[in-house]
Amino acid sequence: MVAVGSDHDLRRALGRIAETAASLTGARHAALSLPREEGDGPGEPITHGPSPEGEPPAGGFLEVPIQVQGEHFGTLYVAGKSDREAFGDADLHLVRVLATEAGIALSNARMHCAARQRRRWIDGAASVTTALLAGPETGSTTTNALTVVAEKGRELAEAATGAVLLPHTEGGMEVVAISTVLPESVRAEAHRGRIPPKSPVVHQIHAGLAVFSDDFADDPRSISPLSRHYGPTMLLPLRSNGRVLGALALCRISGDRRFSHTERTLGTQFAAQAAVALVLADRHRDRERLAVFEDRDRIARDLHDLVIQRLFATGMLLETARRKAQLPEVAEGVGRAVDELDATIQEIRTAIIALQQGPAEAPPGLRTRVLREAAAAGAALGTRPSVRFTGPVDTQVDDRSARELLAVLGEALAAVTTGASARPEPVRVEITVDLTVPLPDGRPGIRLTVTCPDGAARPVVWEHPLRGGPGA
Repeated sequence: MVAVGSDHDLRRALGRIAETAASLTGARHAALSLPREEGDGPGEPITHGPSPEGEPPAGGFLEVPIQVQGEHFGTLYVAGKSDREAFGDADLHLVRVLATEAGIALSNARMHCAARQRRRWIDGAASVTTALLAGPETGSTTTNALTVVAEKGRELAEAATGAVLLPHTEGGMEVVAISTVLPESVRAEAHRGRIPPKSPVVHQIHAGLAVFSDDFADDPRSISPLSRHYGPTMLLPLRSNGRVLGALALCRISGDRRFSHTERTLGTQFAAQAAVALVLADRHRDRERLAVFEDRDRIARDLHDLVIQRLFATGMLLETARRKAQLPEVAEGVGRAVDELDATIQEIRTAIIALQQGPAEAPPGLRTRVLREAAAAGAALGTRPSVRFTGPVDTQVDDRSARELLAVLGEALAAVTTGASARPEPVRVEITVDLTVPLPDGRPGIRLTVTCPDGAARPVVWEHPLRGGPGA
């Protein structure tokens, strides 16, 4: 008993029990018949001695159930006494004692296995939460966060595929993140397909109920073409505060072992924890965005209240100096400095407006798109173009006029950068978008001007009447 209880290898301990049973009862054959881990039939027996074949062995046999606290674990069997005598009460007593010891060993092994599984799943859920809250490098976007959940779920469940499904705009559910060891064609098919709204699986998920299947390919509840690739499957609702966010699918290939009761329980708990982590990650990102916007507002206020006012005061001093200048060349130089200050003030105001724009997810306005075009051309020109805006270009220019303006601007900058490649010095470009200058016929319009003060390219002037605000 001491030797068996101190052996941490379950199969070796059970083999020793079978050997001891045969030795103490004088049996030629002993075996432990155990159920499969999944509980769906007998597993491979653990035997000692030659297996009895044909007629029942001389001396008969003894068969004792292996039980612990009323739970059936299997059967301990001995047969064929070496002296061909019948098994007696003492033999029965010995076999019962050994069956009890086998039950204790099996119970301990099961508890240790369950404890290891729980520790793995708990550690996995903790790592998902840490990854989702870690910041931009490990999954700040929604897609990355869902991929983390799919990958970790597949790893913990020892599955072939882990996938996160979210409600589709037209009903049903679609795969938005997947981790699989199957060919890339399966991944592509998963992203193209979706589970139709009439699927019983979808109804169960929306009701917050998990779906378990031993063979998803032949399960009548599954009407999705994706199911043909899989056997044992768990579809677990991602549920938080009573709201179903989506589902986590963990799938093994056909013919693989079933998910045990413990795995189903742990998988359900992991999905619930992952749903909470997703909600917390979204709130964490919202707080980060809010902090960025607050910082941008502070920078914009500082630029407006401090920098622009100082530049304006400096410009006033220079204007006074220009009027008092005795030499024409001095007055001309001071005048150029005043013009440069005015241009700098316009650019700072443009930066202030850009800082005060809404979230990055919102469609960029015309002002932002013009600045992007200018920034893109800066590398080829050797210096970033100067950009001035006059009037509310983001609210008064319609989408069609904005597209035409950007097309003209792109062509003009392309022409300048082509000529700039042959010049050793940087090429200065000034871009002006003006909504205050009326068109020749008197109608309000928008005017784009692209000029090169050093004469590197001919000026480009484009005018267009205003049709209304964005979306018109």
